[in-house]
Amino acid sequence: MLKENALSDLPNVQAEVLHVPEAAKLAGQSSTHRPRILLLHGSLRKVSYSRLLTQEAARLLEHFGADTRIYDPAGLPLPDDAPIDHPKVQELRELSLWSEGQVWTSPERHGAMTGVMKSQIDWIPLAMGSIRPTQGRTLAVMQVSGGSQSFNAVNQMRVLGRWMRMITIPNQSSVAKAYQEFDESGRMKPSAYYDRVVDVMEELVKFTLMTRDVSGYLTDRYSERKENAAQLEKRVNFKSAV
Repeated sequence: MLKENALSDLPNVQAEVLHVPEAAKLAGQSSTHRPRILLLHGSLRKVSYSRLLTQEAARLLEHFGADTRIYDPAGLPLPDDAPIDHPKVQELRELSLWSEGQVWTSPERHGAMTGVMKSQIDWIPLAMGSIRPTQGRTLAVMQVSGGSQSFNAVNQMRVLGRWMRMITIPNQSSVAKAYQEFDESGRMKPSAYYDRVVDVMEELVKFTLMTRDVSGYLTDRYSERKENAAQLEKRVNFKSAV
């Protein structure tokens, strides 16, 4: 058995895996490569405003010094309707592992994010062996609406971001009557909506630069350390008994 906790005022914790947060561990060496940002959008329409908004976001991110990849969801099967070695599934998972931050942009349909958006997120697992494809990565959420401004889709994506153990930034973008906000060439027109997109992408890059080199420390959890310690002790005890 692991040693009993000797802390009289914390009788329910396991002392040897209870770590006190240290500021010094949040000031590690900074990476020099460009922040790697994956962008997902939630529509397959020929004229897709979520895709156009995603492309605007990518342009801004590149200006802010990021390295961007936009995933095309066309051809991605429904979750569980194909094996995980399907080329589109593998592409998505590899891009998620490559990324240090992500942007999710969905239209609002029937008061919610689209199935296309949800399918992409559902194909990214919480864990792949000992690797967590999204844990500790930053996330920005945006939505487009055909009518008045709404926040249903971004609110849902925030819940998913938390579930995927991502660092979802405070700012977000919701573009109402999106068909009015883009010109004939597909570029977003000057507006308060556009200014908010600039704000969101600027904030995403800042949060990514701030957290990417310490994401492992930020997501190091007492409960998981406790579980790992128990598994290690079990293996040691088993070898001793053999």
